[in-house]
Amino acid sequence: MKVNGEVVTALGAQVSPTDVVTYKGKRIYPEKPVYVLLNKPKDFITTTDDPLERKTVMNLVKSAGKERLFPVGRLDRNTTGLLLFTNDGELAAKLSHPSNKIKKIYQVTLDKPLTRGDEETILAGFELEDGAVQVDDMQVLSKDRRILGLEIHIGRNRIVRRIFAHFGYEVTALDRVMYAGLTKKDIKRGDYRFLTEKEVVNLKYFK
Repeated sequence: MKVNGEVVTALGAQVSPTDVVTYKGKRIYPEKPVYVLLNKPKDFITTTDDPLERKTVMNLVKSAGKERLFPVGRLDRNTTGLLLFTNDGELAAKLSHPSNKIKKIYQVTLDKPLTRGDEETILAGFELEDGAVQVDDMQVLSKDRRILGLEIHIGRNRIVRRIFAHFGYEVTALDRVMYAGLTKKDIKRGDYRFLTEKEVVNLKYFK
């Protein structure tokens, strides 16, 4: 392989979009970065490939282009809402790293009303078997106290369902309504849209 006419043999050599890369005499063009936001429906699993041939989120974004996209993080099969896809590995790593504390807001529906005592305990912070849990905010949204808004930045596996299971509740519906400042506005369930240039800049340079 040659970069700008110079032979490169080092593994993992970095190239910029303006570099001329050739392999066996043919020029290779870098893949353009793509950013897609999906409003995930239920019954789709978050994986790029499934040997059991279940429905995957990749089926929903396959018409977004020729580029090979990857989901950033994951949503459980029965969790709905926002899921970001990209081929920008650097951005995906940034959004996935716990130290960046990416804000996520969920609408949570419980099988029974949330008691005021449990509400206070969850907001104050508590311990699960794999460490402390501190939610950023929680609001009761319905008169029957079964529908809540939960703001959280913890990325641990199934964390929202586990929070409420710890207090004896079952989450009957879970919908991610905000992710890293992006919302579901104008995206029907099962549909996707491309991010705007401004949204991409905001994701790349948020503090």
